[in-house]
Amino acid sequence: MKKIIQIARLELSLLFYSPIAWLLMITLFVQMTIGFTAAIPELAKGGNFSFLTRDLFTNPNALGLLVKILDSLYLYIPLVTMGILSREISTGSIKLLYSSPVKLSQVVYGKFTAMLAYNLFIILVISLFVLAAAIFIPHFDFPHILVALFAAFLLLSAYSAIGIFVSSLTTYQAVAAISTFVLLAFMNYIGKVGQDLDVIRDLTHSLSMPSRATRMMAGLLNSRDVIYYLAISGMFLAFTITKLELERVSKSVLQQVSRYVVIVVVALMVTYVSSRQPMIAYYDATDTRENTITKTSQDILKKMGDEPIEVTTYVNGMEGSYWNITPALRISNISRWESYLRFKPNIKLKWVYYYDTIPGMTAGLAASHMTFDEGMVHLAKLQKFNLRDFLRPEQIKKQIDLSGENGRAVMQLKYKGKATFLRTFPPPDQRFWPAEEETGAALKRLMQPIPRIVFATDGYQRSIDKLGDRDYKTLTNDKLSRASMINQGFDIDTIALEHAEIPANIAVLVIGDPKVAYSTAAKAKLQKYITEGGNLVIAGEPGKQGVVNPLLESLGIKMLDGTLVQHSRDYAYDLVTPVLAAGSVAMDPGLQPFFQQKAILSMPGVAALSYQEGGAFAVHPLLMTDEQSSWIKKGKFAVDSAALKIDGKAGDEQGSFPPALMLSRQLKTKEQRIVISGDADFFSNGELGRSNMGTLNHYFAMRIFSWFSYGEFPVEAKRPFSKDNSTTLTKSSVKVIQVLYYGVIPGLMFLAGMMILIRRKRK
Repeated sequence: MKKIIQIARLELSLLFYSPIAWLLMITLFVQMTIGFTAAIPELAKGGNFSFLTRDLFTNPNALGLLVKILDSLYLYIPLVTMGILSREISTGSIKLLYSSPVKLSQVVYGKFTAMLAYNLFIILVISLFVLAAAIFIPHFDFPHILVALFAAFLLLSAYSAIGIFVSSLTTYQAVAAISTFVLLAFMNYIGKVGQDLDVIRDLTHSLSMPSRATRMMAGLLNSRDVIYYLAISGMFLAFTITKLELERVSKSVLQQVSRYVVIVVVALMVTYVSSRQPMIAYYDATDTRENTITKTSQDILKKMGDEPIEVTTYVNGMEGSYWNITPALRISNISRWESYLRFKPNIKLKWVYYYDTIPGMTAGLAASHMTFDEGMVHLAKLQKFNLRDFLRPEQIKKQIDLSGENGRAVMQLKYKGKATFLRTFPPPDQRFWPAEEETGAALKRLMQPIPRIVFATDGYQRSIDKLGDRDYKTLTNDKLSRASMINQGFDIDTIALEHAEIPANIAVLVIGDPKVAYSTAAKAKLQKYITEGGNLVIAGEPGKQGVVNPLLESLGIKMLDGTLVQHSRDYAYDLVTPVLAAGSVAMDPGLQPFFQQKAILSMPGVAALSYQEGGAFAVHPLLMTDEQSSWIKKGKFAVDSAALKIDGKAGDEQGSFPPALMLSRQLKTKEQRIVISGDADFFSNGELGRSNMGTLNHYFAMRIFSWFSYGEFPVEAKRPFSKDNSTTLTKSSVKVIQVLYYGVIPGLMFLAGMMILIRRKRK
């Protein structure tokens, strides 16, 4: 070890007595300064920031200073390593090493140690930007950036080992530099080659060196990638030692090749074994653990035990979602599941590609006077598809029924004989892939009863299959929306009370805006359902009191005559905006912050409710109107009237009224839960899409149905907010940083290099 350190000190002194080493460090610093100083003036202006540490250094979609410098790090090593051994060979001093008591392995390790020290200087240069950011960003995420810097150091070290080996192959330093450039460039870009071919995809990806560092840059340190870089470094150092040793002994070609093959085989075995999922150790260095699934998802996977999960992605080549799941993107699609594979290694991933019609295609083919087959051939030529790589429509239909999926890419999850769909989402959704909430809901559906929400269809009630303003598809049954209940774990169904019995195993029956009175038989079914403990939602509308009140009599609730109205400068008087009441927090504690913020809902056309206390049910208001600005308006009125006034003679009544109530009672086996609303619009398509005021309608409606599933769905995957969400930058501090990083620091580096080189020359 002493000799290795002595050789390293000598080699390091030679590096820093060379102007190239200093020039490369200054060039790297200036390259990073250009991006860094261009970004900080925008930060000084302030705004709603989050994850500033990540965005500045490791987010490729933002500034991502460290991630973007990875693509050019390979340019800095060849000029440093080009003479590290070729100099010894060209001057003949290598022969002295052969005859000296110093082992060749010690020489190689000493020179590699010198390169490690030089790499640390490069990391120190990069750390100057980290230091500046840490000063002006409170709660800077240091562990995350330390892992990112470590990843960059591992990459530089692997580059150095390769450079040393190439340097041992030639007597010419220029040839060594060019050869190292070529080899490192090859290993930088080989990962993009053949990614659409199953045969070579994994091989070329495994040779791509920066991609592994990029993964760790995200803050997830893992043993697989660390061992990979160590194995690559060790393999090329072993190549170098072998090459030097074979120079002074006579061996047959077969013996020489065999030795290199053994080194490669050992390196491949190490990387293969360490890349097996059960063998990988992880450390998520980010403050919010953003690279790790939440405790909720971890518990779901733990409950699933050792039984495997099969995930089959069905991709229609004729639909736009195909371009997010092409074979060329297979590696990145697999990486999406790594956070789940970390806790359940036996998730089996499969992909099935097919072609079939999509909505609107049939009309287009007819207009073009083409048959289906002719149209597919035409589209395949335009998109450069080989149709032989895709299953035909009749072939895919033998495997699975995808008729209700709009032709989009969809994943089918299978577990213990059960199956469910996990969908992708089109624009304007920017994420495309299902998030942890949707994935958790799909996994949970595979191992426990699924809450079934049933909507009554009698009396011209609101539809769950239409996109009209007054219908309910957006909340309940829109497969293209991640926020829809069907994608959050619920099953949605309908029933005609006049013609069918109410199922006993449903989560809740929803009666939304009945316009025709129920028959005696239907009311008897409903009463039986309530008596037996069934959960219920009844949402009525003003003017329908005669239809709704007979359904509420047994519950001790009544829709009061008239319509709730509210003074407003900008909106119609019948648009009421009640705030959350204390009962909403009792229903779902997650509504507590919104209750404190006095968040509002929009209710266009709503009736007030009255209730009797001391009955069979405990009753609590979910919402309350404003006492000063709202009142019950009796009789007919024009919503576009210039100014509505309280008319006491007509029976108008001012005050704070509950437009929605929650009822509950404890039965032997469960708690029965009921919600009554004087408005059927608050979870309609129109109100969920309202953009002219900030409302809580969608979230509140989803919390209601979560209450009916007893908290099982939707799956909550909340994470803490980032702490690094502000800066202390001012215009003057930005100027100071620009002066330091554009002039002072590179100037000091230049002067230090010049002084060392001049002193060396004088000696």
